[in-house]
Amino acid sequence: MSPRRNRIEKPDDRGSAAPTGGSLRRVEAYRGEDWVVQTVAGTAGRHYRCPGCDQEIPPGVGHVVAWPDHGGVDDRRHWHRACWGARERRGSNVLRGRGAPKY
Repeated sequence: MSPRRNRIEKPDDRGSAAPTGGSLRRVEAYRGEDWVVQTVAGTAGRHYRCPGCDQEIPPGVGHVVAWPDHGGVDDRRHWHRACWGARERRGSNVLRGRGAPKY
């Protein structure tokens, strides 16, 4: 008797499941419009500010990038995964100080 193989069969069209860089994009509704949402590994050496909690996302932390379906590169926002999941339950009344950065 030969050993059992526990290998997953891969489809022939590999490019259709993962469009850019191996991360999946999906479309979700937010504020009455469609948003493109992409999960990223956070390997870039940049800090981002989450619009959900107004805290920084340090380099190396996985997060979500979301932008309106009709928007462009300038409309992208980087969210913590938990903040994106709770976006409908949170208010957008984050108050910043006068000298705080606006990113």
